[in-house]
Amino acid sequence: MHTRKRAQTLFLLFIFAATPFLQVPFFTAAETVEERRARLEQELAVIEQDIIQKRGVLSEKQKERTTLERDIAILDNQIGIAQQQIKYRDITLSKIRDDIGNKQVAIAELDKKVGRSAASLAQILRRTREIDDTSLTELVLSGSLTDFFRDVDDFERVERALDLSFDEMATLRVDLSARKVALEGKQSEEEQLRRLQVLERQAIEKKEKEKQQILTVTKGEEKTYQSLIAEREQQAAQIRSALFGLRDSTAISFGIAYQYAKEASAVTGVRPAVILGILREESNLGQNVGTGNWKADMHPTRDQPVFAELMEELGLNPDTMPVSKKPSYGWGGAMGPAQFIPSTWVLYKDRIARISGENPPNPWTARTAIFASALLMADNGADAGTRAAERLAALRYFAGWANARKAAYAFYGDDVMSFADQYQKDIDILEGR
Repeated sequence: MHTRKRAQTLFLLFIFAATPFLQVPFFTAAETVEERRARLEQELAVIEQDIIQKRGVLSEKQKERTTLERDIAILDNQIGIAQQQIKYRDITLSKIRDDIGNKQVAIAELDKKVGRSAASLAQILRRTREIDDTSLTELVLSGSLTDFFRDVDDFERVERALDLSFDEMATLRVDLSARKVALEGKQSEEEQLRRLQVLERQAIEKKEKEKQQILTVTKGEEKTYQSLIAEREQQAAQIRSALFGLRDSTAISFGIAYQYAKEASAVTGVRPAVILGILREESNLGQNVGTGNWKADMHPTRDQPVFAELMEELGLNPDTMPVSKKPSYGWGGAMGPAQFIPSTWVLYKDRIARISGENPPNPWTARTAIFASALLMADNGADAGTRAAERLAALRYFAGWANARKAAYAFYGDDVMSFADQYQKDIDILEGR
């Protein structure tokens, strides 16, 4: 009876719910999977080289004296780079969808194998139960001594088969779990890239409008453009009083935001303009800013308990605090302008308290959020001070260390540095440089 109960318990532990069979990638008969992959890789390489060439031209143009021709050329190059990055991500998304489709097929096949193994295991369990329910006396009296020992041999074979089936099911379970984790990672990456596509298209539209505005105001005349620049350089008071938008928090003046960023820079080594660039980019990301609910949008085991503790510590009602809404795939729940998820915030909480002076630190407080962004950027390498290090740190802020160097995510780093360049010009005016 002990054997039967053990078998029944283990059997129940290894039964899985069937994974739904999702969409399978379609390939034309004229192109194999390998040929398609090779073609996409070649297209990516060509686009990547074109982006590198355009970035080189852009870098050289930025070193030239400020003129109308130079600034129009810079905008044209930035637009060209953005357009190529959109193409690059379109191809990357095609590859990811192919990969998702392949993983879904593999998972479906593995589910079938699990089902077959479960049926086989059930049959073995039934045979085990039949033998186990028959008493020794019944076995002896039911036939000859030879039949008795044959039944004993059958029981031992069934027991061995049962052990092998349990081992196989355990292996299948591990394999299935790993494949599902890999699939979730690919789906999450796809979601991030789709968000970047939307944001970059908006950036292109903005730069096109900026270019047309410059040409309209100056009518293409250099003298008029230089006068326009001179007027802008006399607008320090307006710059200082202009609103600096913060995600999920009340906007503050640029002058105050810059003051906070200078304080954060003093203790982290990250350039103020880069800190402000990160906050600006995070404010631009996503259409569901601040509309999430912690119970619906946060990871239930990783973040919800931590969030509840943080809110109790801060004396805040968790039901009324704005957090990011989860996308179509994955989890939301990021807090405040710096967009820390609760499980990350709690890791940084003591350090943020030390450098900001707010204890316990509040993710929605503008000054504290600026210090938190600066601290994470420093940990990501932005305190090295080079443009390359700042850009890479921004990419790590958004995509993590594993994806930071992937070309598909380049736009985020470029956009942060573009905002940083804009803020640096305003800062130079404020500082009288």
